[in-house]
Amino acid sequence: MRIPARFAPTLFSALLSAIMVCIVSAFVLIISQGIHSGLPAQWLKSCLTTWPVAFPTVAIVAPWVRRIVSSITA
Repeated sequence: MRIPARFAPTLFSALLSAIMVCIVSAFVLIISQGIHSGLPAQWLKSCLTTWPVAFPTVAIVAPWVRRIVSSITA
């Protein structure tokens, strides 16, 4: 199954934000509370509440960052 290229920016934003949210949520929870039996449920809740903020943020910011990087690289 292939997704049409016109959806690439949206797919990029969805995947990048999901990966970042999962990693950062786990890191913050482990650093602040340590590894415990309720961690998986807490981590999942953290991911599900944070991703709706991260996804549109990445979708809006990514094109701007690409332009900046393009303007400062050879």
